[in-house]
Amino acid sequence: MPRYLLIPILFLVVFWSSCRKDFEFQDSSGNLTFSRDTVYLDTVFTNIGSSTYTLKVYNRSNDDINVPSIRLGEGQSSSYRLNVDGMAGKEFENIPILAKDSIFIFIETTFDITPTNENSFLYTDAILFDMDANEQQVPLVTLVQDAIFLFPSELADGTRESLLLGLDTEGNEIRIDGFILDDDQLNFSNEKPYVIYGYAGVAEGKTLTIEAGARIHFHKDSGLLIGSGGNIAVNGALSTDEELLENEVIFEGDRLEPEFAEVAGQWGTIWMVPGSTGSMEYITIKNATVGLLVDGDENSVTANLTLKNSQIHNSASVNFWGRTAWLEAENVVIGSAGNIALYCNLGGNYSFTHSTIANYWRSSFRNGVALQIDNFVMPNENEIIARDLIQANFVNTIIDGNNSIELLLRSSEDRSFNYSFSNCLIQFRDTNEQFIDDPLFDFENNPAYNAVLLNGNTDFIDTRTNNFNIGQMSDAIGIGSPNAALLVPLDIRGFQRPSTPDIGAYQFIPEN
Repeated sequence: MPRYLLIPILFLVVFWSSCRKDFEFQDSSGNLTFSRDTVYLDTVFTNIGSSTYTLKVYNRSNDDINVPSIRLGEGQSSSYRLNVDGMAGKEFENIPILAKDSIFIFIETTFDITPTNENSFLYTDAILFDMDANEQQVPLVTLVQDAIFLFPSELADGTRESLLLGLDTEGNEIRIDGFILDDDQLNFSNEKPYVIYGYAGVAEGKTLTIEAGARIHFHKDSGLLIGSGGNIAVNGALSTDEELLENEVIFEGDRLEPEFAEVAGQWGTIWMVPGSTGSMEYITIKNATVGLLVDGDENSVTANLTLKNSQIHNSASVNFWGRTAWLEAENVVIGSAGNIALYCNLGGNYSFTHSTIANYWRSSFRNGVALQIDNFVMPNENEIIARDLIQANFVNTIIDGNNSIELLLRSSEDRSFNYSFSNCLIQFRDTNEQFIDDPLFDFENNPAYNAVLLNGNTDFIDTRTNNFNIGQMSDAIGIGSPNAALLVPLDIRGFQRPSTPDIGAYQFIPEN
């Protein structure tokens, strides 16, 4: 074919194909289909934007169609926001969808619950497609919760409030975003959840009291800081529903969507500095970076903290980190963590009775163990700081996990290192014989170990969800010390312990 004929023919083909679709789009006839019948946007706090949710709209016909109208039922006054095929707004016209193709609609909301005078409000609207006889709709549903928001104030110079942590080696101040709780903010009730931005501090001589059933949510890099001379009293109570935990005090992140329910590292920590004190009962701490950080004073003669009937799990680093702390714990479950579940660091004084320490972390590789105890730190290669481990006593306690070795003891010889395990189940399989000559791990001849069962079957119900109830095949059944059980007669769920008690925080109940 001559070249002078080829160019006009190619031009006509391109022109025809480019113009063809301009003439073949037909109006939709109410036959759209959707990826969801209803879009449920998970619970959000008032005036806090939701996550982005997706709706896919399908044209399953053989024809290219035009949707004359896509809009929110409440129009421009709706508290929902849409993005339709890349365009943001609340009302759209003439949206094309090719044959056997689809488009995406992205949905968000921010809702102010104040005018409703409700603590929670079910906000609904709908996305409407086309109109009149061809109209189709997809309902939108969001539960909005009122909350008490606590955050640093903005100062006159444009900066935000901060808390002084100390000085670095060059004498410069170390600060974090935070604020001191006022006297009228020192009682957290269960009427509304609390959402904290930055670190909420408790000043010297003050007590933060938290009532049973309270819910405390932390934004990213936020937490509580109990200052020297400050006190925290968390007064949770036994719940009747093990899933709702209606009387438990729960500390967690401020992302309420189900996909964030087990995401570690969403917030900072609850930090008790040297000189602070506290008592906590029936609490759950989850999804922090360090769940509970307790700094003590080596000259202290009283407990920093008493912790009872509580659980800490799914921290990105450490669930409970005590540094020269003094802790008395009963019926405590310290679950999976990205590094160490329970870290008794730089000496201190620790007592655990009827507790379960189990690290089954699966989200990434883990270097740490379920339980580590030491009495020194090395800030650098040329410096060592050591303090006395007055005692670290574990009675009727499980130390377990998905690694071969879940107990690590490290001692500085020039300071005291007193520890004991009585009627405990310990996971310790030294297959590489790295501790074979270490007297700290001489389970047969070291008097620090009494009635210890190595590498028994715990038969936990579901380690993936930090459910450390024991099953009927558990070796923990009936091997506890009766004398210790008399001191803690009820398990973490309120069940009576018998004369031959199980070890750990949970008593096996056959009917449950």
